Amino acid sequence: MSTLTTGSARRSFLKTGAATALAAGMPALLRAQASPIKVGLVGCGGRGTGAAAQALKADDGNRLVAVADISRTQIDDSLNRLSRTLKDKVQVTEANMFVGLDAYQKLIASGVDVVLLATPPGFRPMHLRAAIEAGKHVFCEKPVAVDAPGVRSVMETARLAKEKNLALVAGFCWRYSTHIRETFAQVHGGAIGNLVSYYATYYTSPVKPMPPAASRPPGISDNEWMLRNWYNFTWLCGDGLVEQAVHSVDKVAWAMQDQPPVSCVAVGGRQIPAEGGNIFDHFEVNYLYPNNVRAHLACRQIEGCYNENSDYILGSAGAATIGRGPLPRIEGSKPWTFTGVKNDMYQAEHDALFASIRRNEPINDGNWMATSTMLAIMGRMAAYTGQQITWEQALNSQEILFPAGFDGTQTVNVPPLARPGKTKFV
Repeated sequence: MSTLTTGSARRSFLKTGAATALAAGMPALLRAQASPIKVGLVGCGGRGTGAAAQALKADDGNRLVAVADISRTQIDDSLNRLSRTLKDKVQVTEANMFVGLDAYQKLIASGVDVVLLATPPGFRPMHLRAAIEAGKHVFCEKPVAVDAPGVRSVMETARLAKEKNLALVAGFCWRYSTHIRETFAQVHGGAIGNLVSYYATYYTSPVKPMPPAASRPPGISDNEWMLRNWYNFTWLCGDGLVEQAVHSVDKVAWAMQDQPPVSCVAVGGRQIPAEGGNIFDHFEVNYLYPNNVRAHLACRQIEGCYNENSDYILGSAGAATIGRGPLPRIEGSKPWTFTGVKNDMYQAEHDALFASIRRNEPINDGNWMATSTMLAIMGRMAAYTGQQITWEQALNSQEILFPAGFDGTQTVNVPPLARPGKTKFV
């Protein structure tokens, strides 16, 4: 049986949970004396705009003072949306609206205190490194990279953030959810005995389907076309397993106390044809952990199919279920159902970030946000190649998907759709 579950782990988890819960409540205590914290947003799409709204609500002293995106239209739309409800906190002048692939550099140099990173994830390692090197606190959306070299870069940057006493909070929002935190506290505390297996589902519809080639505007460059449709290219999104189902992968990693697996095998492919793009629309990954503990993840992004986002955790003395009902529950020798209050996990992660900055006790999610991202990339590697991939192989992979220092001038060679048994591991 697994030795992953220990009493000391539960005590550590509860201590961390209490600290985060305290952090989430701190902004209310600080409002009377809150001095301004200048926030900058890199990536003004829907997720970035949402993150900016949550950041502004997290502390009365927060002000959005700079924005960056490759599209001025996207900037204008984002600011208009934010100004409808947070007008007094949106203080972005024309001079601080930065457009272009180098806009993140200009934003970082504009005098902001905190940078919110919400561009396509291929850019994340480069943007994160620049922000931390410049001494900025960071909210970093998930995933944190699309390839192993990117993950290794993020690991180095996370260590640098600790050295510089900077906050680094990841967009793995379930880690800040009250009902999911308490569920994992129960699991780590022995409520289901020793962990035996984990089965996670992430069945949903396509996120951003690739448009037909006939809709491509005349004269547009290949890079701009791919950036507009970033979700359909592995070098920008990492594939659906890495960009979306990574939330479920993160819960698997959490259950395993962020210890890496031994190896994995996977299947996957593309069922629905698309003109352009090179991502799969379904995966099934089997992770092997020490002591023969198994974790299985199934994800699919196809219209007209059964949808589900659930977690089934089997232990030697019971089973925990997340999803398939309104509240997490445990059945077995120690039955349990969550009876607390569900929070807004998206808001909670920003509350915790800014409270930690106010207290000068910065949160650093670097280690586990890198591990969870790498775990998803490892599954993609196994599915693309059809091979069994070890953790060491995956982490040390030399395959570079996102060009180093990409500024839009490079030619990006997009490989064809992977063919298991033909596509080679690099």
